[in-house]
Amino acid sequence: MLLFLQAFQVGILWLHDWIPLGRLNDVRAVRAADGTMRLMLTTVVQSVPFTLCLFFTARCGLGPVPLSLRQDLLLCYGILLTGEVRAWWWPYLVQANPFRAARYRRLFGRTHAFLPHRHGIVPNTLHVVMHASTAATCAILLAGMV
Repeated sequence: MLLFLQAFQVGILWLHDWIPLGRLNDVRAVRAADGTMRLMLTTVVQSVPFTLCLFFTARCGLGPVPLSLRQDLLLCYGILLTGEVRAWWWPYLVQANPFRAARYRRLFGRTHAFLPHRHGIVPNTLHVVMHASTAATCAILLAGMV
């Protein structure tokens, strides 16, 4: 399950701003807002660390993941989850951020969302799925350390 979740997340990180996925994303809006060069840099910076995490997990095959690797993975995915909470869930649930809300409306306003709007923001479906997989990855890593 750990390997599957990591592969899923790596796939989303590399592709979600580049490959049209119907109403799950809006690649034209993202490219219009950030430009191709910035988007390329952002994709590489956010994707390479998790691709390396996936590589090292895959090297373990179907065997157990060593504790030291689990700790490193938990650090990486914990940082990712913290960023997701800070970027999406804090302004959605706790404290409005008008600048972020306006940016997200431009980038994701035409994407599918099933949650109600709060504080001018709504996490779209693709981000909710990715954030849930990040949380599940952290939970699996924590459970393997007990």
